[in-house]
Amino acid sequence: MLAALGFVVGEQVEGSSFLFDSQVTGPAINHFQQVPGLFWGLIAAVIFAAESTRVQKAWANPFESDKLFLLKDDYTPGELEFDPLGLGNGKDAAYLADMKLKEVNNGRLAMISISGMIAQELVNGLNLIPADEVLEMGKADALLQMEAKCAGAVDEAACAKAFEAGERAAVFASTLVQ
Repeated sequence: MLAALGFVVGEQVEGSSFLFDSQVTGPAINHFQQVPGLFWGLIAAVIFAAESTRVQKAWANPFESDKLFLLKDDYTPGELEFDPLGLGNGKDAAYLADMKLKEVNNGRLAMISISGMIAQELVNGLNLIPADEVLEMGKADALLQMEAKCAGAVDEAACAKAFEAGERAAVFASTLVQ
């Protein structure tokens, strides 16, 4: 779910964010390669710490059991006792089970939506929301004009100018219809 949110928000704050010295620009599918290596090292350290804690809580010690890869008897997958805001305090088991099911279903929907977002950017190479706005306002002709002006442009300013041109074409096309 955070991936879908980050995909949209990352494109909207690019160039104006305090993160990474405002150097991450362009479509979100290209942001990954622009982030400095130190950041990925820190992310890997956090993931390592979280996963090692989960392994210690969930998995039986292979030297003390007769088989390998066994979960502890008192462990339920997903139960890591991490609730810093206390959202589960005072709730009955049926309510918590329903919320867990809703979280899984919303996670599945988020995976489908991020797949669609990535597919759109891979197809036209443009930022997600401007491409949608141009397509909605001026239909295919405005989007084709925007793609033609933005093709091969390395900087975001050229694509912004192409978006403005696409908007003008869309407005012009809408005046012809009326």
